[in-house]
Amino acid sequence: MASTRLQRVGRVIKEELSRIIREEIDDPRLGLVSITGVEVTPDLRIAHVHVSVYGDEAQRKMSLGILDRASRFLRGVLGREIELRYTPELHFHLDTSLERGARIFELLHEIKTEEKENPDEPS
Repeated sequence: MASTRLQRVGRVIKEELSRIIREEIDDPRLGLVSITGVEVTPDLRIAHVHVSVYGDEAQRKMSLGILDRASRFLRGVLGREIELRYTPELHFHLDTSLERGARIFELLHEIKTEEKENPDEPS
C-alpha cells in the first residue's frame, strides 16, 4: 500500500495536471481527457498518470500520443506549480476501467430485461 505522502503527492499532481491540460494545452485534436489517477514511485522520480479519453479507439490513441509528446512541457509547468525536490517524469497510460464498467452495467441491464420478458425460464 502506498504511503500517505505518495498518495498526497499523487493527488496534487492529478489536480495540477488536470488544470494544466484544461487551460494550457491548445490542441483541438486532444479531445475530452480526464485524469483518473496518478501513481508515484517511492523515489518520486516517475508519475504514472492514468487517463480516460472520450471517443473511439483512434481518438484514444491520438490523445495519448499528444499527451506523450507534451509530457516535457507538462512536467516543466508542473515543476513551477508544485514544490518538490524533483519533478517526476510523466508516463501516461490509458485507463479503460470506465468503459469496462459501462459494458458490465449494459450486460446486467440486458440480463434483467430478458428475465422480465421471460419470467418462466430457469436461470
